[in-house]
Amino acid sequence: MRWQRRRARLVGAIAAILGIVVVASGCGAADPAATRADIRSVNAWGGDIASEGAPKHGGTLRLGMDREIVSFDPTVQNANMATFAVYDSLMKLTPDGTAQPYLAKSMDSPDGGLTWRLELRPDVKFSDGTPLDADAVLVNVQRHIDKTASPAHPYAEQIASMRALDPLTVEFTLKSPLGSFPVVFAQSITYGTLGVIISPAALQQYGDDIGRHPVGAGPFRFVEWIPDSRLVLERNPNYWQPDQPYLDQLEFRPLPDTESRYASIQNGDVDLIFAAYNQELVRAFEDPALSVYYGPGSAGEYLYFNFARAPFDDRRMREAVVRALDMKALSASLYNNQLVTATSLFDTDSPDHTEAASQEWPTYDPERAKQLIAEYRASGGNPDFTLKTTTARTQFGEFLQAQMAAVGITVKLQFYDLAQYSSQVVQSGDFDLTTTVSAFDAPFPGASRLVQTGGNTNYGKYSNPEVDKLLATAASTSDEAERTKAYQQVELQVNRDLVACWLSRSYLATIAKPQVKGIDRYTSRDMFYARVWLDRPSQ
Repeated sequence: MRWQRRRARLVGAIAAILGIVVVASGCGAADPAATRADIRSVNAWGGDIASEGAPKHGGTLRLGMDREIVSFDPTVQNANMATFAVYDSLMKLTPDGTAQPYLAKSMDSPDGGLTWRLELRPDVKFSDGTPLDADAVLVNVQRHIDKTASPAHPYAEQIASMRALDPLTVEFTLKSPLGSFPVVFAQSITYGTLGVIISPAALQQYGDDIGRHPVGAGPFRFVEWIPDSRLVLERNPNYWQPDQPYLDQLEFRPLPDTESRYASIQNGDVDLIFAAYNQELVRAFEDPALSVYYGPGSAGEYLYFNFARAPFDDRRMREAVVRALDMKALSASLYNNQLVTATSLFDTDSPDHTEAASQEWPTYDPERAKQLIAEYRASGGNPDFTLKTTTARTQFGEFLQAQMAAVGITVKLQFYDLAQYSSQVVQSGDFDLTTTVSAFDAPFPGASRLVQTGGNTNYGKYSNPEVDKLLATAASTSDEAERTKAYQQVELQVNRDLVACWLSRSYLATIAKPQVKGIDRYTSRDMFYARVWLDRPSQ
């Protein structure tokens, strides 16, 4: 079973530091002599709640985010670490990549994935006192169907029809069988979810401004939001889980500067940070005064090629960039010699990964890069391009610029704050080459989001009908062997196509003071807050 394999890996990782060999010579080739990293998977899905003692009630948890929230509307593309504090989720992901009921009571299919029945818990109310019933689910799912820009629209449009069988049961009939359909009710707002349910009364009251006035059935309710300052939530006294939440308040603070964010947890200004970069994770592992929650997942940190325009609509130029990057030098200069390399879509411990895919990945070879660039120029192309990234990635941009100059490419650098970068660069597709960190723990729909035609994180506009067909097979089948084989073929093909330049696995981590207990998270850093508590006197 996948869960048994993953559990064995996580237990082993917690017990001792893994020796992870980093890249020595290129985006793909591992070198046994390379520096070994201390970065390791530990408490990837949260803490051992049973061993942390009896929870204490009260207190305010202060959380430092790596960006400002854009909206609480799940039909609006953005990252929002506070989502599950306000809304909860109908379903919840498990470490084996499947979904189990959470706010919902059950979800099952009587016919192999064509029809799905979602049963709700009785007597659950939104924080405004109105009932969370079948009609509320229908209203919310219909919004994703109607709004093509919604990150969950690709999943919602798979629904042929839906209806309320009774006040607590919704039936979905799909256009074709989808064995993994419950997963789309468990995802984060970032990747698109049908499982975040807003009060229909609030939708009617606030209309298009609902993203600034969230009303859900989660453990906390909205108090105030001062952009670029703080978001304050307070305990929901009518929460559906008895005796929870334990905390009185949550205060989220946007801290986009990496150094300032890390300093804030060191000096006690915040109790927890959502870390995004290698340097935060490396330092946290070395600090006995901090607790780390981290799992690398698949995908990770990589460069998006824009397939929709020159020069990266030409495979020769994508290969030239891969071969021109000296990853050993990158590790030494920017990653504390602790770059956890990636050479493929799936993590090497995943059953969906094959060594054949990694063997397809080009090795560091600047002379070959120069040849490819010369061929591209001879065909009339201009190899020069612009790298757009965040202000936190300034040093990386300068490193890449120097590496490309060494093979004859002029790179222009443009830097943005994280909020601008997300909306104006990545989501708009206005880039030649750009950076990202985007990990996933489950192949569905993680791989589809990234490499399927029209995938909601396929910002480079990659498209391959063969890959689309394989992804459809993997998503629809209930045969684990067939699903694994399909994903292995996906990984092999996207490496042949050079869909992105894999740099490393993700560094998306949750870093907290030891007094923060009850951490319950995804590897994407999204948290569930009902069981979180503080082992200190109430404030």
